[in-house]
Amino acid sequence: MYELNYDLQICEQCETCDCLVNCQYLDFDLKSAKIEKQNILMGRDSKVLDECVTCYACEEYCPNDNHPFYLIVERQEEKGILPAPAPITKQQIIMMQPRGTITPAQVRPPVINMCYFPMLTGCIRGKLYEGASYIVGSDIFCNVMWLHFAKNSIIRERLPRMIDNIWSHYLRDSGVNELVCFHDECFGTFTQLATAFGIDVPFKSIHLFEYLSKKLDALQDQIQPVNAKVAYQRPCSNRLVPETQHWVDNIFQRIGIERVEREYDRENALCCGQVFRAHQRDELADDVQRRNLDDMQQAGANYCVFNCPACFFTLAEAVSERGIFPILMSDLCQLAFEKGT
Repeated sequence: MYELNYDLQICEQCETCDCLVNCQYLDFDLKSAKIEKQNILMGRDSKVLDECVTCYACEEYCPNDNHPFYLIVERQEEKGILPAPAPITKQQIIMMQPRGTITPAQVRPPVINMCYFPMLTGCIRGKLYEGASYIVGSDIFCNVMWLHFAKNSIIRERLPRMIDNIWSHYLRDSGVNELVCFHDECFGTFTQLATAFGIDVPFKSIHLFEYLSKKLDALQDQIQPVNAKVAYQRPCSNRLVPETQHWVDNIFQRIGIERVEREYDRENALCCGQVFRAHQRDELADDVQRRNLDDMQQAGANYCVFNCPACFFTLAEAVSERGIFPILMSDLCQLAFEKGT
């Protein structure tokens, strides 16, 4: 069984306890944070285990890259503390399981991994994806979502199989060793989560935003500035790979976009709220969504830009009702080439 790469001593010696002090959903001062962190380390009961909203943010807040969030989820599962009701968790485990129907296929680079979202394959079009292949389906699902359900065991069980499916059914025999991850979920899984659990990944993962930045550079003489003000809805899974965030600003600059200044952005980003509803914490979901949408509207955004499909499906209608147009990052970039056509 794959084990979490976690150094208990690092957390014991931590003086700042940023993982809990900086939490946007739990209220701890440094003294209480240290007490709760010690309880978690020792496997004792903790308020954190009962009240964590599984937003992933403490993975980013930790200055030591010591995976505090993964440890929280480990402890929740050990103690049988399910963030979501057991029937919902069981249903999701069954619904999202691999089907075993994958068929080997030849692909050519760039290969775009669409994970479990066939409804978004229409995004792979136009000049930005000319000549690209894509792969999609339940048998290559990254499985990072089980962090929201305190089910690291499902990740350990399924992720190695998903990685092998990608490699042995698509990339290896096609002579391809790079995979462009359309979603933060997949990129974070292959580059950070897999490493944390000692799971080998035989291919190189490229974040969509890095890919788009390079394509925009290559096509810069054809870009027509979009000239819009946007709010960016940062997905929770990007907390696993915050080093990718600079590409968001790079992309916006290249296509003539202004990223509005607002309270709930960057490290202070709020979740879309869908996970809170799965946890049956509707009042929290309503509050977080209201504050987030108010913030976008007051900042003067006319687009809300998404990269996570779950965030998009959760908030698209709500932002539209505020007079803000919901759009995926990939489609926003397409506007720079489709204007006037």
